Amino acid sequence: MRTDELWDSETAKAYDTPGTGMFSPELLGPTVDRLAELAGEGRALEFAIGTGRVAIPLSERGISVTGIEMSTAMIDQLRTKAGESDISVVVGDMATTSASGRYALVYLVYNTISNLLTQEEQVECFRNAARHLDPGGRFVIELWVPELRKLPPTQEAVVWQLEPGHIGLDTYDVVRQLVMSHHIRYGDDRKATLVRSSHRYIWPAELDLMAQLAGFELETRSADWSGAPFTAESRSHVSVYRLLDRQSIRPAGAKQCANP
Repeated sequence: MRTDELWDSETAKAYDTPGTGMFSPELLGPTVDRLAELAGEGRALEFAIGTGRVAIPLSERGISVTGIEMSTAMIDQLRTKAGESDISVVVGDMATTSASGRYALVYLVYNTISNLLTQEEQVECFRNAARHLDPGGRFVIELWVPELRKLPPTQEAVVWQLEPGHIGLDTYDVVRQLVMSHHIRYGDDRKATLVRSSHRYIWPAELDLMAQLAGFELETRSADWSGAPFTAESRSHVSVYRLLDRQSIRPAGAKQCANP
């Protein structure tokens, strides 16, 4: 299933879960706090804005927020909560689509960069962020850490969530660096529903190299939005990249020499 087919009207209508899951105050609150801090007095651009889970509360903090979103169904759901005068949205993909103006902050949350299924597209996403930012502006990515250490030889699947009514299962294609996420939901009867989505997983070091190719440097990396230290056991990370001035980027192959 293509990404644009996944985010259809049925998915969009079921996406919002106010007060629970990704909309829970303990998760959403620190996310908005950190993004508001990084935006400061400047404008913010959200890649894959979806139904406005983050953009709406960030806008309510007084931050001018614009979005890019390829799913018109998700935009329609956003419009039930915020008008065009509140949050402007451009229809298109996050790797190539342009929004007008320049921004202090571009952000991409909740693993969404992995919806781009090739390395080339992911690199272009960084370059697109750079095109929208003022010098010194920041690009923020929230992303999970691939759980390949949990895969013993010959095993291809990892159960990442097991709770009443829901099983989260990932199957890995380690040759192509792809993951198929399976969400199995069930009730008290014998029926269950299955929703699947494809992703390309990215190691933090590979993400940092993509950033360098686009003219960024890693500023901070934490395990969550509250700033917990990122360690070898962290399951996800929030990485903040700062766009360098072009004069600060050394040409490929250039060496930094010590003073005589």
